[in-house]
Amino acid sequence: MGKTSKDKRDIYYRQAKEEGWRARSAFKLLHIHDAYGILNGVRRAVDLCAAPGSWSQVLSRKLYDTCQNDAEKSATKIIAVDLQAMAPIRGVLQLQGDITKESTAEAIISHFSADGEEKAQLVVCDGAPDVTGVHEMDEYMQHQLLVSALSIATVVLESGGSFVAKIFQGNATGLLSTQMKIFFNKFDIYKPPSSRSSSIESFVVCSDFCLPPGYIPQVINTARDDIRVLAQKTGSDVNRRLVPFIACGDLDGPNNHSEDESDASGELQDDIKYDYDGIMSDEIYPQEFKGSYEELKINHTSRQ
Repeated sequence: MGKTSKDKRDIYYRQAKEEGWRARSAFKLLHIHDAYGILNGVRRAVDLCAAPGSWSQVLSRKLYDTCQNDAEKSATKIIAVDLQAMAPIRGVLQLQGDITKESTAEAIISHFSADGEEKAQLVVCDGAPDVTGVHEMDEYMQHQLLVSALSIATVVLESGGSFVAKIFQGNATGLLSTQMKIFFNKFDIYKPPSSRSSSIESFVVCSDFCLPPGYIPQVINTARDDIRVLAQKTGSDVNRRLVPFIACGDLDGPNNHSEDESDASGELQDDIKYDYDGIMSDEIYPQEFKGSYEELKINHTSRQ
């Protein structure tokens, strides 16, 4: 589909054409850098959902083209990841892969060092789902993409690294902000000047990456994985609590279990059985409670 006259009148669209950027979105990353200096001192970066490659172009020009000699160029590694292939970019290694798969994270790390000790200093993601026009649905899908980008960032980022990703502002923004602060000591939401005022997009700018003690990084796909099962695979008690948390909850069950576990008077029903879920805390599901959670819902519904 061709560009509309509105697009052609846009100053950043025209400037992108003049300067050889593949899309006007290149200026968003440039403006984020101007405001936060996220590219300063970076030699290893990952661009998730990279196609058509405007952000990878920025990384190439700011990191690779500024190298003074061959030694610096060989130490500079930029990985662009997308399901779609795109035209080559100088100094950028392209990987075709799904950011919701662990194999993609492993492939990224393998290009930094054989032993996995050398990781990325910066992870950026300008990806967005196909817009449906239904704000609540678009916001939800964008947040799930953000969770996928965050989970892969926890695998490939080195301690002290930075993370930048697109976010659609909405009701869940406050929750996601709280979740980001679990992994980053510095967090901000920024709308660059090149982002249209009519757009609901903004960008999370996170720095000083630090994994919580005891947390084992996992690649999360909330649409594919059973979060409760995934959280127990590592054997970490921290994962059992944080993985469901950063995944924004489980849409298969009620948000407030206490409403299903009690009657109108607030007293627990003696004849209602409960299923102990190892992920939940003992205060919510005591060990002695046995039975099926489906039975709980059926019994409770029949009383209404």
